[in-house]
Amino acid sequence: MKHADFEWLEADGLGGFASHTSLGTRTRRYHALLLVARKPPTDRRVLVNGVDVVVEIGNEKLALTSQTYKPALEGDKPVIRHEGRPLKSTFDDSLWPLWTYELGDGRRIEHAVMVPRGRPLVVLSWRLVSPEAGSGAKLTVRPFLSGRDYHALHRENPDFNFRPETDTAKGRWVFRTYESEPAVVALSSGVFEEQGYWYRDFFYTEERDRGLECFEDLGAPGTFTFDLGCGEAFLVLGTEEGTNDLEVDSLGERIAAMRLSERARREAAPSPLARAASAYVVPRGEGRTVLAGYPWFTDWGRDTFIALRGLCLATSRLGEARRILVQWAGSVSHGMLPNRFTDSGELPEFNSVDASLWFVVAVRDLRLAEKRAGISASNVEEWRLNAAIVGILRGYAAGGRHGIRMDGDHLLRAGEPGVQLTWMDAKVGDHVVTPRIGKPVEIQALWINALRIGEEFDSRFGAWAEAAEASFSQRFWNEDTRYLYDVVDCDHVAGRVDGRIRPNALYAVGGLPFQVLGGERAKQVVQLAEAKLLTPAGLRSLSPEDPQYRGTYRGSVWARDTAYHQGTVWPFLMGPFVEAWVRTHGDSDAVRDEARRLFLTPFLATLDPHGIGHLPEIAEGDEPHAPRGCPFQAWSVGEALRLDRMVLL
Repeated sequence: MKHADFEWLEADGLGGFASHTSLGTRTRRYHALLLVARKPPTDRRVLVNGVDVVVEIGNEKLALTSQTYKPALEGDKPVIRHEGRPLKSTFDDSLWPLWTYELGDGRRIEHAVMVPRGRPLVVLSWRLVSPEAGSGAKLTVRPFLSGRDYHALHRENPDFNFRPETDTAKGRWVFRTYESEPAVVALSSGVFEEQGYWYRDFFYTEERDRGLECFEDLGAPGTFTFDLGCGEAFLVLGTEEGTNDLEVDSLGERIAAMRLSERARREAAPSPLARAASAYVVPRGEGRTVLAGYPWFTDWGRDTFIALRGLCLATSRLGEARRILVQWAGSVSHGMLPNRFTDSGELPEFNSVDASLWFVVAVRDLRLAEKRAGISASNVEEWRLNAAIVGILRGYAAGGRHGIRMDGDHLLRAGEPGVQLTWMDAKVGDHVVTPRIGKPVEIQALWINALRIGEEFDSRFGAWAEAAEASFSQRFWNEDTRYLYDVVDCDHVAGRVDGRIRPNALYAVGGLPFQVLGGERAKQVVQLAEAKLLTPAGLRSLSPEDPQYRGTYRGSVWARDTAYHQGTVWPFLMGPFVEAWVRTHGDSDAVRDEARRLFLTPFLATLDPHGIGHLPEIAEGDEPHAPRGCPFQAWSVGEALRLDRMVLL
């Protein structure tokens, strides 16, 4: 049982999800019980935000939930309200979110939330344990509805429709809050009573802390009531598509079957990390893709290909990995793959120099994994992947968007004012925080690796790789710091260098198939990164000794984004660091065991103390390295899995 307050996630495998806190309160605009993707994995809509739940025993009302509202005066503490005496509870999500409430007379109520894979619906249930003791128990559940984009907030308005439609044939209530929004279908073992009310000024503290609008109004069409003495209470909330084969007469049996299937699927995962990994792989068109993180990211090219090696290859989901890469292979344009699609899923954004190079690496690693597993690939798919790789390398060599092209030293130059092309991509308005125009160090490591992989298709790529390696060795070593420059030829000025101590240098030693930097220099890079950048939560994005270092990540959008890559810790960087550490310490079984003890075990204990398997996007650079940003991040989970099941085995 777990008692601390943290966030949980139930993903539907389509881009939608349910998510709240373990204490049951909503602290973000993204917290909802029914949040669906109309065009998987994009066009996400919040339909059911939450519920208010009360149990009546005799003449006493006991509150199973509480709501947070706007204070009367600005600056005052939020107002916490609950209908009745609040009950103490414990929380466990070893299978799915489960709360146990103590009634005080020897009885308990167990409340579960489950989202079955592949359906835009959520199953809510309440069960009275030891019903033979004490009097009966009446449960009342009031859903809060909206119907909005998941990034937006909902306010009271005259267009909201409280009145449900009744489908008597299947025993369903259908709520069409707005004509333009998906309908919410409710199936219940209880009785619905129509009572249309507005609940105003819900207060989302995480939004306030992020410097964003934080108040919302929600519509409550009525209540569902249940007699817990008659058995388990069920409330299924979903879209029409997700519930079209459900009927109230067989609801209990269908829910039991869903639970059995979900239990088997979840228990088959060898670890919480492996179970969490499945949440990020979702459909896109006829193929698959990776959601960069929950609750607010969609699929990003860079994140997809970095995360794929852990999420799919380390968990033997090779078929899904292939579908992802084949799906993306058709999007190459002038050597570039999109870094992301718009929420409508139609217009790609080409603003990443490294996404295409990570694609090449991911294809190579997939093929090795398939070879080990004895899997033969489709010739058509192989042709598409090969064509994409050749198109990327030739396109980059010839030159294309945003100043990307192979230079005379065979290194890859990239960048122009106003565009952020590397993973350090924070931008506020027109201000690019870390432009890194020129020849960034990790881009050269990726470029050389991609050329080595492409040598199979064109011998020129191998010759270019050798020339690029020679230039890299000559131009990137900083004798003063015994480290690699972060960027050379800054702003495309020959000889201008950026010597700031950042983690990007590690990719020359670890994190990629081919090690670009070796010998004593590689050891010195790892040693300095360990001394200046390593924390239990990951690697700082800038040395604390740098005058531009920012050790906290909080406040307004400007305050947070200007700290994003200026000291903030990134958990996914533990992957290249640990692999570089292992390579420079002998890469033996004993070394791998020592790396697991020194780095991976404390890393997981720091960022996943409750054992849910999900890891956050970032943490603060200063101790105690509080988690920040997106609470469920694909590449953080992916790199942890890659370490656990590949690098450190």
